Amino acid sequence: MFGEILSRPVRPDSTPPRAGRDRGAVTVEAAIALCALTAVFGLILAGTVAITGQLRCADAAREAARLVARGQRQLAEQAVARIAPGGARLVVETSGDDVTVEVRAEPIGGLLPGIHLLGRVQTIMEPGVTDAVG
Repeated sequence: MFGEILSRPVRPDSTPPRAGRDRGAVTVEAAIALCALTAVFGLILAGTVAITGQLRCADAAREAARLVARGQRQLAEQAVARIAPGGARLVVETSGDDVTVEVRAEPIGGLLPGIHLLGRVQTIMEPGVTDAVG
């Protein structure tokens, strides 16, 4: 009895009835997984670029504030152009001896909507310096 079942020939055209409907499902799942991985990688890369840009704005603002407090406004603008991300803007506000320096930029030239980079530093003018605009 068992010998007959085991020795029975299997027809080559016999396939399970559900195999036809599931054909290609792994390909679709792999494509969706690759799209998800690409999106996650893009978000990680965008976040890294935004954080790096923010740190560069903070460093540029600190350096510019130090130079403006010494009365060297042109050197501060050069430092911002060299340190901050491309297209960064320097804003200097004075009130008596207080100097506030802001460096504003858009990450990746504005390709990340809704994200604005800002470095702000407040300092006091050096003794003997009368004008921060200089």
